[in-house]
Amino acid sequence: MDILEISDVAKSFGNVKVIDRLSFSVPEHSVFGFIGQNGAGKTTTMKMVLGLLKTDAGEISVNGEKVSFGQTDTNRFIGYLPDVPEFYGFMTPAEYLLMCGQITGMGKKESREKAEELLKLVGLKNADKRIQGFSRGMKQRLGIAQALLNSPKLLICDEPTSALDPVGRKEILEILHSVREHTTVIFSTHILSDVERICDRVAFLHKGKIALEGRIDKLQDLRKGDRTELEFCTPQDAGRFASLLEGCVRLDPVKIRIINKKESDMVGILNILAQNKIPVRRLERLEPTLEELFMEVVA
Repeated sequence: MDILEISDVAKSFGNVKVIDRLSFSVPEHSVFGFIGQNGAGKTTTMKMVLGLLKTDAGEISVNGEKVSFGQTDTNRFIGYLPDVPEFYGFMTPAEYLLMCGQITGMGKKESREKAEELLKLVGLKNADKRIQGFSRGMKQRLGIAQALLNSPKLLICDEPTSALDPVGRKEILEILHSVREHTTVIFSTHILSDVERICDRVAFLHKGKIALEGRIDKLQDLRKGDRTELEFCTPQDAGRFASLLEGCVRLDPVKIRIINKKESDMVGILNILAQNKIPVRRLERLEPTLEELFMEVVA
């Protein structure tokens, strides 16, 4: 089942078309990366999903129910983490989550139990100081706990790691990956390495449209194994090999890259090495990265 369906959605601000007939869907219990450059329309799309912005055309459905601007019934299925979450700094994280639980109609006992469970999940179980003293990473973790408070079917995170240091990013990504058993995660980002680490599906947003979408492994298969890199023991060995095979690119004195036109090209490379007794320190088939795929679709 698709937990989120966006069909033929358009949105303009004045004469500027930000979203242009956008369509994609997010399967349940997936981690979905919504990728785009800054200003590509990622946050605008998220706000339309939340019913905070009116679409000019098209439909959005969450858990099979249509999203209506200003009537946010579908938000009972959603947990939301904005790029810069705000809190009451004078509260402790437990106090804040207890307040949020009561606002959403949860009883005190249920709110307290859920808060304890989530603070443990995000690594803030023993953080009983005031939120105003939290680091950016700690605030992001608390934001995830708050977004998960109502046990949502869809967790939306808008640029959750963009301002964090490497340790903070790693922590947030691990948390998002761990909750996929209980919810579906969609997060917008321009940090492609984060997507490669935890996502199983992605959509590239470019000029208001989806330029490429699908499972990461399937997208990588589009260009899988199209390059081979060899590192030789000496520059002389690299030169001998390059003289025997067309299409070699010298990266440095001992490294050569070859663009493979077909799978059988690897056999020819190995034959040349064996027949001419050319020693090689490293031979590697290079996997395409999301960054390379993204640069291709936005070029």
